[in-house]
Amino acid sequence: MKSEREQSSRLGFRNVVRLGYVSLSTDISTEMILGVLPFYIVTELGATAGILGLIEGMAEAVNYLFRVFAGVVTDKIGKRKPLVLLGYGLSSFAKPLFATASSWSQAFAVRIADRAGKGIRTSPRDTLISDSVAASRSGRAFGLHRSLDQLGAVMGPVIAFAAIPFIGIRGVFWLSFIPAAIALVILALFVRDTNGQVRHRSVFENARDVLDRRFILLLVTLGVFAFGAYNFSFVLLKAGSLGIEESYIPLVYAALNVSTVAIGLPAGMLADKIGKTRVLGLGYVVFLVTSLAGIFLSGNPLYGFALAFLFGGYLAISETIQRAMVPDFTKPELKGTAYAIYYSLIGLGSLVANTVFGMLWSWSGPSTAFQYSAITAAAGIIALSVFIRENGY
Repeated sequence: MKSEREQSSRLGFRNVVRLGYVSLSTDISTEMILGVLPFYIVTELGATAGILGLIEGMAEAVNYLFRVFAGVVTDKIGKRKPLVLLGYGLSSFAKPLFATASSWSQAFAVRIADRAGKGIRTSPRDTLISDSVAASRSGRAFGLHRSLDQLGAVMGPVIAFAAIPFIGIRGVFWLSFIPAAIALVILALFVRDTNGQVRHRSVFENARDVLDRRFILLLVTLGVFAFGAYNFSFVLLKAGSLGIEESYIPLVYAALNVSTVAIGLPAGMLADKIGKTRVLGLGYVVFLVTSLAGIFLSGNPLYGFALAFLFGGYLAISETIQRAMVPDFTKPELKGTAYAIYYSLIGLGSLVANTVFGMLWSWSGPSTAFQYSAITAAAGIIALSVFIRENGY
């Protein structure tokens, strides 16, 4: 007869898989849109690369701001699922409204609403994943969830590529609601909540408990890298500048996500074996190589796919490992607050990185922008090496 602990572990991974299916369906919806959105904003709605960087930076900052709010609230109420459901619902109903935008400012508003929904759900969802499995298996759990999430991210751009000739880009925006609705059904009916300890304390008291010396040093290390970490939009713009036609950009985005799917789970499993920070360092190196490729590659459209594949590998490693590291630095009842602090840092970094990167692109060209990120990536690698040596983590 199986022990209660073994049964609980199996149930936990079932919960992780179900959350993975929610993310898979949601990402089909989201990535149908994101594979075409940068060019839609720039070419059809008249934005510059600088404005695109500001839109993406602000959208991600809002995303992470709401992660802070939701992370604190989930610790205060001891529940995860209500906030997860609210966040997925807001994004699901916002995204189709890109079809109604007639200016980049309207698309900006829709993007903000979509990212707010993502922010509301992410900290409670990550806490729910962490609650569902033992700490020794957290890397595998986050890697499994990330791989399922990114499988949807592969399917979405392919569906968009096939649908655009028949219904156009705006039609794809409306079509995206169908998989989003499926995700809401799975979440509402099949994902089980976990009961966390209710915290009857102020936000500042929770944060004070979380922010010990080791966690602060980790945040400083991650922050050095984050201030140069541009997002996928500029990889797609670079692919376009290499000669890839706009109608094929969703396939470039699909290649990016194929890389993330292929690498996410192995990265999590490797981190459980040799240490999370060492694998994170590998992710930073991949980002550095991607940025150097952005500087030097030119003239061949196939380079766009190579660049996207490299960037996807960086995302798979860094996002998986950083999320899995957070619970290692705090008490179980404060994980939501720890995620909130972590995401506030990443959000600020995203705002700075994408805004600066986009402005440099507009003023001096793509090479200058990629040089900036290559320098910050190198600084991040050095900071992480010092952190590992000083803390033995």
